[in-house]
Amino acid sequence: MSQSFSITDLFTIGIGPSSSHTVGPMRAARDFAERVLIRPDVGQLICELFGSLALTGHGHATDTAILLGLSGFTPEGTDPDDIASIIAAIRHADSLKLAGKVDISFVESQHLLFRKGEFLPGHANAMRFTAIYGDGSECSETYFSIGGGAIKRENADAPRLNFVLPHPFASGADLLAMGNDTGMTFGAIVEANEAAWRSEAETRAFIDEVRVAMLACIKRGIAKDGILPGGLNVKRRAKCLHERLVERGPRSDPSTVFEWVSLWALAVNEENAAGGRVVTAPTNGAAGVIPAVLKYYEIFTANPTPEGSRLLLTTASAIGFLYKTNASISAAEMGCQGEVGVACSMAAAGLAAALGGSNAQVENAAEIGMEHNLGLTCDPIGGLVQIPCIERNTMGAIKAINAAYLALQGDGSHIVSLDAVIETMRQTGEDMRSKYKETSLGGLAVNVVEC
Repeated sequence: MSQSFSITDLFTIGIGPSSSHTVGPMRAARDFAERVLIRPDVGQLICELFGSLALTGHGHATDTAILLGLSGFTPEGTDPDDIASIIAAIRHADSLKLAGKVDISFVESQHLLFRKGEFLPGHANAMRFTAIYGDGSECSETYFSIGGGAIKRENADAPRLNFVLPHPFASGADLLAMGNDTGMTFGAIVEANEAAWRSEAETRAFIDEVRVAMLACIKRGIAKDGILPGGLNVKRRAKCLHERLVERGPRSDPSTVFEWVSLWALAVNEENAAGGRVVTAPTNGAAGVIPAVLKYYEIFTANPTPEGSRLLLTTASAIGFLYKTNASISAAEMGCQGEVGVACSMAAAGLAAALGGSNAQVENAAEIGMEHNLGLTCDPIGGLVQIPCIERNTMGAIKAINAAYLALQGDGSHIVSLDAVIETMRQTGEDMRSKYKETSLGGLAVNVVEC
């Protein structure tokens, strides 16, 4: 199976705290609301959550996402500052405007059901929506949130491309061979394929928009302090850390670079944990890795250019496509190796490319980035995208930079291929017990007493 999605599917601008538990459910709920309104006499609507969505949905704001989606809101179009008042109004009235058009009764305790301990066979993140019409007939659909905000409706035919990509690829080996045959970089291959969907100017405008959104998220995260929502009483640290670094001034100590990169990743994921606007890259839980590495490239490397920033993002997307095609970026399937691990691999490849690395060195950087994240579990305390998720992004960003420079010191030859490490990640994820895959039933989630 070759690449069948676009860079616009991999990088999306939405809201926190989770792509699979917030963004995906919002999209599924909205899709169902629009489907059932082919008839205006909807009398009742029930949403059931299963698997990881049921177990950690409250901590990931899945309930909020469902209410917003059923009301017709989208992750891209919703102002995070408006969400609290929208949800408060729905809960106060025990009703919502389905798809923004038809008022229906909706009492959360009766109509939004968390089926904890129940898993559906299609995916660990499952939702079942049932609408009951005035004559007693029903319409029911099951959706899966498959990672990165993407959703799949059960039994729905996969969309078919009505065009042929100029450079289809399904593996790292494909990318390397294609690069050798054409002389193109991985990023150039992605841009050429994107031309099948839209003009080159539109693709570049989208990439630039993603860059601006990533850097804006860092800026917002640095400007805010206080306590993150959810009950763990986690303090936002980015603002204080930024003030200390600015006050200290320039230093030649190499640790200064690590501190700044960690700050930038921290800022993004504190924004995500607070429900702010972030770029899914490739998930919300790992949203800080690529922005921190991008800013590292633009601030700390010798000759950063706008073209280099674009190359970083397009190259990262090429690697992300491989994980989506051959494994998964869903923590409910892969653990955190599928989120922070994949983001680290993508960022390492992107940085290596932006710094002038060959295709072989870029592929090596991506492989190193994942190889040393294999087995990483997803065990959020309290079901919140806070501990260990926020700090884990700082580790992923630093590791990505390290992986890029390790690869650039070699000639691109290495024993473990990117394809082998992706397959290893997939197998490891399948073997990993479900309690370590975004259920908060194991690991830190049960061994740390909640405050």
